[in-house]
Amino acid sequence: MRRLWGRGDVRLALLLIVLLAVATILYLRTDGLRIGGGIIDRAVPGYYPVVEFIDGDTVSVNMNGSTEIVRMIGVDTPETHRPNTPVQCYGPVASEYIKKLIGANSVRLEADPLNTNRDRYGRLLRYIYLADGTLIESQLIAGGYGFAYTSFPMTKAQEFEQLEDKAKIAGRGLWSVCEVFVLPNGIKQTNSQD
Repeated sequence: MRRLWGRGDVRLALLLIVLLAVATILYLRTDGLRIGGGIIDRAVPGYYPVVEFIDGDTVSVNMNGSTEIVRMIGVDTPETHRPNTPVQCYGPVASEYIKKLIGANSVRLEADPLNTNRDRYGRLLRYIYLADGTLIESQLIAGGYGFAYTSFPMTKAQEFEQLEDKAKIAGRGLWSVCEVFVLPNGIKQTNSQD
């Protein structure tokens, strides 16, 4: 009587079963996930959907069912919603830019080991990344949508200051259309939009 399956056939069948199982697990774990395109459609550990764009440097995210307001580390955009402060030059443009840049993507948050966890308003202080590795703060500063905000200790201070210098020299964004002044505490602002 002839054998239907030889040892090589059994090994090949087992290998195919294992590969099929791995492919199924990977498919189930990434269903709806398109990291290459920058979109994360479902909850993935470490990535959080943005539920509100508060202004150019502040968003709120859904962190496992809880809403957290996140203030970006190292960037300050012109004001659009601060009480008793007029809307500042380029503030609405910066807010719109961040909405387009992040869009419907979920974001990865990263703390800075030199910075505090929260600011005086209770907001989380974090760097914000897209799935493709884009650092939102860098994009804002390099494009002239905001200032390097390095009054507090942070690991990316020098990098952000260099990006601001380049944007200023090139006349990008607010540097070409707004009057920029420095407050006595060193914080940069733009004139009111009026």
